[in-house]
Amino acid sequence: EGELRTVIGPNGAGKSTMLDIITGRTRPDRGKAEFGFDTDLTSLNEYQINRLGIGRKFQTPSVYVAHTVFENIWLSLEGPRSVWSTLFSRITPAQRDRIQEVLKTVGLAERANEKAGLLSHGQKQWLEIGMLLAQNPKLLLVDEPAAGMTDEETHKTGELLMSLAGKHSIIVIEHDMVFVRQIARKVTVLHQGHVLCEGTVDEVQNDERVVEVYLGRKKKAT
Repeated sequence: EGELRTVIGPNGAGKSTMLDIITGRTRPDRGKAEFGFDTDLTSLNEYQINRLGIGRKFQTPSVYVAHTVFENIWLSLEGPRSVWSTLFSRITPAQRDRIQEVLKTVGLAERANEKAGLLSHGQKQWLEIGMLLAQNPKLLLVDEPAAGMTDEETHKTGELLMSLAGKHSIIVIEHDMVFVRQIARKVTVLHQGHVLCEGTVDEVQNDERVVEVYLGRKKKAT
């Protein structure tokens, strides 16, 4: 609980499939995905899993490009969001404060009134993370957040995720090892659907099994 865990592995290792099973997009042939003490996620629908406090961010940002940054967070706030209430209700002071808090957290407070479609790729990634935070999730699943970002955006994304650790449990799937080194305290390496090894970045990078899986050869003795 409250941990920031980074998951790496070669293509086809099962990283995204793991997230699909946790969020109910894919059903396993057998086994369980346990959340908390007694909840088997494999028996629930996607919306039920989301209501438990599990949010997922996909690699490609999905935001409402025709709406403002502020409105994107508003539409994502925790609680019932019927069409009627969304279209006709007035925003409350508490909701406005919450939206401003989220925008400040993801570094977009100054862009609040701009259309989301005008944001850079990295800023759209931050906005989508903000949309998840607006739901007050217990667990954040983040799939390759650094993909397509500039070096500066990548570094800021790492700082954002590290600032959220402790308040939320976070699983980050990533290929960019520079980014992994920035954020990781503990790394899990997947290979063919199994945990190959776990440890610090240095430990997994120097593990002969990891070198063989990624490079197709064993590490030479020094």
